[in-house]
Order: sequence, then structure tokens, then C-alpha cells
Amino acid sequence: MSDQTSQHNQHARPEGLAQRLINRVRSKLANGVTHLTSGSGPMLDYSSPPGDPGLFGPDSVCWKVHADFTSMMAGGISALLLQALHPLALAGVWDHSSFRTDILGRLRRTATFIAGTTYGNRRDALALIERVKTIHLGVTGTAPDGRAYRASDPASLTWVHVAEVSSFMAAHLHYVNASLPVAEQDKYFAETARIAEMLGAVDVPHSRAEIDAYLRRMRPELENSSRTREVVRVLMEAQPPNRMMRPAGALMLNAGIDLLPPWAQEMLGFDTLASVRRAIVGPGVRMVAPVIRWALINGVSKRARRRVATAAAPAGQANR
Repeated sequence: MSDQTSQHNQHARPEGLAQRLINRVRSKLANGVTHLTSGSGPMLDYSSPPGDPGLFGPDSVCWKVHADFTSMMAGGISALLLQALHPLALAGVWDHSSFRTDILGRLRRTATFIAGTTYGNRRDALALIERVKTIHLGVTGTAPDGRAYRASDPASLTWVHVAEVSSFMAAHLHYVNASLPVAEQDKYFAETARIAEMLGAVDVPHSRAEIDAYLRRMRPELENSSRTREVVRVLMEAQPPNRMMRPAGALMLNAGIDLLPPWAQEMLGFDTLASVRRAIVGPGVRMVAPVIRWALINGVSKRARRRVATAAAPAGQANR
């Protein structure tokens, strides 16, 4: 072996070791994120069939809003807290889910449904919707106040939907693009309303103004019950899947609280430290978000974009 070759190998080894270390860190972060976003439902193929745009396609606003994991995670936590204020919606969760032992599982199932209906191929997206509709048929019972509830109730479906999409948009505006035009926000709400309506929701808001008006109308129906407080307690004590995700997990929980409307923070008792939380959470999330984006080099939205682009590329160029 020549001296030149030996010197080359000596220089290459540390670089190779560093790259392996980087890959390992990236893999652990990505696995942690995958654990938080992969539910127990069907495995979805976001990479095929080539050219399939799914229900919305890459030019839709929901493809942009739902692409950022960090803001979507914070928005998902905020949505869960908001949903817990509705006694009938909460009754179904209380009686028919394992939230006490698997609160992250509920977040994972929501994440899987959002990702699948946004980025999945058309067949998988429609199958997900039908699967959820079937599950909802079995979620029935009586709330503590004596009222009957059913998860398939159109009004209840609208509440769950609005709590989710309003929280996702709040997170996007706060952490991704604060200058997203109202027209684009309106388009987002109109796009995602399709999914709620396919599930059976009625009178679904289709614009920013309609979302705000709906939340104002719903406030008299909301309450911070003992059940609500138990859901909040379980969520606040939930442990991330691994030690590496713990700091980010705590940050996401507080970011979710910070995204709640002021009136909801007050109802849940989170308003006393709101200014302190905001001062810490905002900079913290903005530091963590680029690291998580770096880890997700092959995320769902990226795979879906490649799927759609594959058929559009001239023959022989799709894999270049």
C-alpha cells in the first residue's frame, strides 16, 4: 500500500465514523417520530401507484400545512385538549378507548388518519375513511348527564374536525408560515372539510371566518369536567417512546397548550403561566423543528411527492 493511499484511508476513517454516527442519530430520531405517528391500523403505501395524487394532490394547501411534523404534533396535542372540553365527544373516548394506558396511541391513530387521507393514494385514503366510519358505529353510550352519544353523530364529527383543523392551522401560522394569506387558509379549511363530510359531518365550516364563528357558538356547550381533567392529567404525564424524544415531547406538550385559544386555556386552568410558557416554548420549538426535519429525510409527504412526480416524468428520467 502506498503512503498516499494510507494517508487517504486515515483521513477517510474519521469521516466515515462521523457519518455513521450522524446516520445513527438520525435513525433514532426518525424511529422516535415514526413511533409517535404510526398507528395500529393498516400499513399504507405512500410510494405507489405512480402518478396517483390521492384525494388532494401536491398543489393543495393541506399538503403544505400537514407536511411539517413539529407543528402538526403540537397542533394534534392542542386538538386533543380542545376536544376534551366537549362532554359528548369526551364520553366516547372515556367509554371506548384505552387513553388511560395509551394516550399516545390516540395521537398516533389521529396522525395515521391525517397522513393517510392527505398523502395516501386514493384507494388507501378512501379505505381509511370507511374504516373509521365502521369503528364509529360501535361507539355509542350515555354521557354522565344522561344524554345519549354516538361517535357517528354528524354534529359530534363536526366538533372533532374543527378542533383538529383549527389547531393544525394555528400551529402552522405560529411555527411555519405566519404570513399565510387568509385566502389560502380558507382553501385549507374547504379542502379538509371534504374529509369531515365524507365521514358524515354536517354544516362543516369552509373558511377562517366560519371556523371562528363556529367556535364562538360552541363555547356554551363546553365544560372542564372531572373527566376532562383526567384526560389532561394522563396526557401531561405521557412518556415519549425513548429518552432522546423526552425533551422534545415535553416541549410539544407545552406547545400544544400554548396553541389553545385564550378562553380554552382559561377553562383548562392553563392561563396562569401563559406568558412564561409562551416565552419558553416558542424559541424551543423553533430550535427543535429543524432537527426533526433533518431526521425525516424520507417522510410521508416526501414519499407522496415522489409518487405523484414519477408518472409525470419522461420515461427513463423518473429515478434520476
